[in-house]
Amino acid sequence: MSPVITVTPEALAKIDGVRAKSGHPDACLRIAIAGRRGGEFVYELDLVASGDAPPGDLVVETPNLRVLVQPGSAANLDGATIELDASVMGGALRIENPHEGWRDPVAARVQEVLDRQINPSVAAHGGYVDLLEVRDGAAYVQLGGGCQGCAQVDVTLRQGIEVAIKAAVPQITQVIDSTDHAAGMNPYFQPAKKAS
Repeated sequence: MSPVITVTPEALAKIDGVRAKSGHPDACLRIAIAGRRGGEFVYELDLVASGDAPPGDLVVETPNLRVLVQPGSAANLDGATIELDASVMGGALRIENPHEGWRDPVAARVQEVLDRQINPSVAAHGGYVDLLEVRDGAAYVQLGGGCQGCAQVDVTLRQGIEVAIKAAVPQITQVIDSTDHAAGMNPYFQPAKKAS
């Protein structure tokens, strides 16, 4: 079932302007949720020609704009409003979504530890830690910025992040790093093991 999505008149005017400049006045707005950061969703917004829509996308008809929704994102976009953020120079699209944040109280407590204790510390080194999900007593995290690929990531994870989370949230029995440390600007270098 397609989600209910509202597009404000200001956001539609911005989209229409971009569609006109691109020479595709009938392009569709495509939305997908790419992940989470700080309990909020990270969105991918693209303008695509009707004929270029990925198969399986859900279609939401709004006045003067067809919105395409990636199927896996539909449940978390139901009730969302696409607005214009006038605080950004030139205006930018912003999604007001009632599903953002953590509904699970354990995940919300882990997020609070990240926001108050962990992220202020790792930000000094250009890094950040995102909570992806909490499942079966495990907190799945992803490290980014200066933390992605850092040679000290294991120490930071086991002696800093994991200790702080477990101390504050006893329901968490393990912290699992889901980061691809080989990617990014500062890939983690694993030295070769010495021969015995």
